[in-house]
This record gives sequence, C-alpha cells and structure tokens, in this order.
Amino acid sequence: MRELNQTGFMPNRVRMITASFLVKDLLIDWRKGEKYFAEKLLDFELASNNGGWQWCASTGCDAQPYFRIFNPITQSQKFDPKGTYIKLWVKELKNLNEKAIHFPKYYSKELPKNFLLGKSYPFPIVDHQNQKQKALKLFKKA
Repeated sequence: MRELNQTGFMPNRVRMITASFLVKDLLIDWRKGEKYFAEKLLDFELASNNGGWQWCASTGCDAQPYFRIFNPITQSQKFDPKGTYIKLWVKELKNLNEKAIHFPKYYSKELPKNFLLGKSYPFPIVDHQNQKQKALKLFKKA
C-alpha cells in the first residue's frame, strides 16, 4: 500500500494478494478496494481494475473459485524469497533475515535485539487461517 500511495503503481501479483487479503481475510466489500485503487493507480483502466477485483472476490463473470484464498505469507515467500521487495517498501523490516522478514511473529527468537514486535512493527491484524475459514463459511452459505 505504501508503494501504491507513493508512486501510483503496484505490481500485479501484489495487487492480487492485496485484493485477496482485503476481501477474504478482512471480509471487506471488494468495491471499496476497487474504488480506492481507481483513485490511486496511475495506470488505472476501468475494465482491468473492476475485473481484477471481481476475480479476486470470486464474483463476476470470470471469477476465481471462492475457495481460492491467497495466503499472503506463502505468496511472499514464493515470489519475494529474499524479501527484496518488502525491504524496499517496509523500512521497519530491512534488517530482518530471509525467514523472519515474511512473518516476524513466527521468528521472534531470530529478530534483532532492537526489533520489538508490536512496537517496531505491528502484530498481524488477523490470523489468516481463522479468516480463511470464516470466508469459506460465508461463501458456502451464500
């Protein structure tokens, strides 16, 4: 989000992860994300933005299956294994090693002494596995 707000751009993979997190982890209406991105993106194009958000939200005419919910941590580990992209945009994490940078909470013993989780960097706002289960229940109910 820092990159989007500072530059008006965000790589496609990061857009998909962000959209999935907003819609399926935070359970926020996809239209709010679509509107925000429409206002911020320099390369905004209505059909692509709207279609991308509907795809991630598992709505619309060509949507991903509702049970496909990106895990932001495994996506990060797979597509940014050394944390290069993260370190560029999240300066608070620049001194973390390649394992800890993806999810500091899991690697608290490997964090630098001056890095205080909850102070230097916030705790996660949701637990992905719990939220995934909530989202799946909501989709099945619908």
